[in-house]
Amino acid sequence: MKWIKGFLWTLIILLLVGVAIAAAFVFGIDRTNGKLISSGQKREYLLYVPPSYTQQTPVPLVISIHGFSDWPAHHMEMTGWNDLADEYGFLVAYPSGVGFPKRWRAGSPSNEETNSMVDVSFISDLIDQLQQDYTIDPARIYVNGMSNGGGMTYLLACKLPERIAAVGSVSGAYLYPLEDCQPARPVPLIAFHGTADPIVTFTGGPSRSFNVPFPDIPGWVEAYAVKNGCDPSPEIVLEQDTVSRLAYGDCDAGADVVFYKIEGGGHTWPGGQSLPVWLTGLTSMEVDATRLMWAFFETHPLER
Repeated sequence: MKWIKGFLWTLIILLLVGVAIAAAFVFGIDRTNGKLISSGQKREYLLYVPPSYTQQTPVPLVISIHGFSDWPAHHMEMTGWNDLADEYGFLVAYPSGVGFPKRWRAGSPSNEETNSMVDVSFISDLIDQLQQDYTIDPARIYVNGMSNGGGMTYLLACKLPERIAAVGSVSGAYLYPLEDCQPARPVPLIAFHGTADPIVTFTGGPSRSFNVPFPDIPGWVEAYAVKNGCDPSPEIVLEQDTVSRLAYGDCDAGADVVFYKIEGGGHTWPGGQSLPVWLTGLTSMEVDATRLMWAFFETHPLER
């Protein structure tokens, strides 16, 4: 009997040591290089400044938001935004969510309105901080994100339309009700979603990972386009064998909506670093979501 108890205690200790090692590994690679106080809390971010930057020339700012259980440094590597920043001369900020695992509070206002506005305030404060430290063009501030970060990006389009010129989303978890999204101006959107996404389902409803009412993605994009005053009948173009592009035009204030449907694509960043197939599904390499987002952003500055 004693040896059984000893074995169980040994097993428990090994499990605890394993958890500690895993936590140390995650926190070790979860590096940031900036922090600020927002809503009385210390918040962190990772900032990339390209070598070409000078204070004399206003530059665009791209804010890219990680998904649930991800972190800024991994999101940076996965998306490849820094390469485009070098090529086109803009700054990239990767804000960090809250808790463990890290997440963004971007859900229903019935139970998260106060908390979600804390995260909205953090992004607004981050913009303030970076505008104080760097010469940023206020007409060219763009936000994008993946999954929970895509949902946060959409919420920011609803809450900070006077600061954010356009937004982009990959596998977005759009849980904030569209009827509650009443921005002072329509915000242009470019979105990507895989039809075989196992985490944020393409057809809506709960997924294997989350028992929440995800919206039907094509229907949600169409509704967002209608809210932007677009023609509800998009131009549909087959970009690649498994990628279709739906472009909603004739929108109010030029707030175009473009949607890339990735046939068979998973909960992944198209053209980015692959994630484990068993967990997220396939990563499409037929299109580069980061490069397509930047091309969209470039043509949609904030009109003042």
